[in-house]
Amino acid sequence: MPEPTVSATTAQPTDSERTAAEPASAARPEKPRGLWGDAWQDLRRRPMFLVASAIILLLLVMAAFPQLFTSLDPTRGSLSHARELPSAEAWFGYDTQGRDIYARAIYGARASIIVGVLATVVTVLIGSIFGLVGGYLGGWLDNLLSRFAEIFLGLPFVLGAIVILTTLNPATGIPDPVRIITLVILSISALSWPIAMRIMRSAAISAREQDYVKAARALGASPARIIFRHMLPNCLAPVLVYATIALGGFIGAEATLSFLGLGLRSPVVSWGVMIADSRDYISVAPHLLMFPAGFLVVTVLAFVMLGDAVRDALDPKQK
Repeated sequence: MPEPTVSATTAQPTDSERTAAEPASAARPEKPRGLWGDAWQDLRRRPMFLVASAIILLLLVMAAFPQLFTSLDPTRGSLSHARELPSAEAWFGYDTQGRDIYARAIYGARASIIVGVLATVVTVLIGSIFGLVGGYLGGWLDNLLSRFAEIFLGLPFVLGAIVILTTLNPATGIPDPVRIITLVILSISALSWPIAMRIMRSAAISAREQDYVKAARALGASPARIIFRHMLPNCLAPVLVYATIALGGFIGAEATLSFLGLGLRSPVVSWGVMIADSRDYISVAPHLLMFPAGFLVVTVLAFVMLGDAVRDALDPKQK
């Protein structure tokens, strides 16, 4: 008796069952990230970046809202407390005028950071515009801008700042805080923008030979559109790294000029002014120098660490 045959055809899954069985990653392919996306993913895994960002964020909050950290007036003092050592009543002690050093260090972050940030913005803005225009157009204009930049680049920083500040702001009478802060920012920027220009010029010379620039030129785009619409976003990375590191250096430059008596002066409260006020009492009252110098060192170090982390994240050779 013949055995019953069994059909070899099995039930095929329906379209909905097949779609449900596919992994979610296959249904939604990951969108490719660009340079900045890859850099951000890399930075989030770097402890140095996280530590530096936390310190800088704390400093920015301190500069914007000093009342959150102290309720004392940084300009009010009592000579009976002059040069007293740190205690439970005054954590950092008192300065030569009997003013609380802790309160002055907190409020001093504002002027120092404002000078550093604005000097960096002006430096990068001037240097980037000249570097992009000279690098893209080339020819006699590039040579003219390069020679003009070399004039400022050849000036020693301290000597150039002394000449500018003593000429524009003689040390007579009580200085206007806004005026002296503006002059310090312009002095630092005038002596530093050639570095930003050279960095941006090198990036622009490399970018103008790329296919996307040639395509934009072939389609009839104007030089201004090519420079600011196509080249600028692709040339920002090296200048951003320089700006991050330079910001800390500019804060240190403000302290240097203030120590020499050329930068910020009382009644402005800044770390540089505090260091300048302590120079004659370092041997008898070292706490006058130690605390503002500590704030300054930590701030400069945080920006340098941040710049190093950004540089490594944006450098394809580090991948």
